[in-house]
Amino acid sequence: MNQSEIYRIFKDFNSKTILVIGDVMIDAYLVGKVHRISPEAPVPIVSVTERENRLGGAANVALNIAALGAKAIMASVISDDDKANDFENILSKSNLSTSGILRSKNRVTTKKTRIISNYQQLLRVDEEETSDLNQEDSESFINHLNNLFVEEKIDAIILQDYNKGVITKPIIEFVVNKAKQLNIPVTADPKKKNFDAFDEVTLFKPNLKELTEGLNIDTKPNLESLTKAFHVLVDNMNIKKALITLSERGVFIANQNDQNIYPAHVRNIADVSGAGDTVIAVASLCLTTNCNDETMAKLSNLAGGLVCEKVGVVPIDKERLMEEAISFEK
Repeated sequence: MNQSEIYRIFKDFNSKTILVIGDVMIDAYLVGKVHRISPEAPVPIVSVTERENRLGGAANVALNIAALGAKAIMASVISDDDKANDFENILSKSNLSTSGILRSKNRVTTKKTRIISNYQQLLRVDEEETSDLNQEDSESFINHLNNLFVEEKIDAIILQDYNKGVITKPIIEFVVNKAKQLNIPVTADPKKKNFDAFDEVTLFKPNLKELTEGLNIDTKPNLESLTKAFHVLVDNMNIKKALITLSERGVFIANQNDQNIYPAHVRNIADVSGAGDTVIAVASLCLTTNCNDETMAKLSNLAGGLVCEKVGVVPIDKERLMEEAISFEK
């Protein structure tokens, strides 16, 4: 991968449209200072000085896609209340379309509120719904997705599962079959519940813990063990490629002919939140540019490390990613 190839890949990002399907959430932050302990209980009192709502879950994947210069279409099912209004407002302020969002009175919009003082998280409060979409909402969402396939020219699809009930077996089956008809690559970032439902996706991206739990086999972060696990994925699910994130050890990339581990770059880690979202966003866009697997793995690995230098869930900085990719290849 030389400098001109890196420029080509990043330029190609600008012409792509990526459909992100999955569980969305509001990542809320209450930031303040602690001066004393509560007289009511042995807990700190936080005097709030700053409030912020950010896009989280699959919406952070869409945010990363947009930050890389591509068009992101975020598709999900949320509630029909004030929290849903808040979510769509953040989406619009982030210059992301709300056309893929379906509202339902049966759902809750996930909100995770983090209370932070002196750069440390003291507490997190979750408001969420984790049951699967009911039949009515599932059928409505499939119809909604069908309309998006008609209205948009989609270059790749990301299935981003956070175990909040939007990514179900019927949804996965519909998307994969539709993608086959339209010759669109599908990438998947799974959780344990539906791990074995992502049959025949183009790229499968669990982390090491998800891989171990999903296959129920003890997988070590070495080439031999990971390669064996990959072949189990191929046998069980007909997976074409796998990108396994290994935290501080880097990433493992595999196809039928080649398997490799690329080590992580040394970073000052501030927060690992959202790193997986960035990895799947970069990898999915790389798939659409016809770059090789080594380049895909290295760029994704680099991007995941870069966002870990920031506190909270933040999207990748495209210019910095390109600059670092060029510097590492010199």
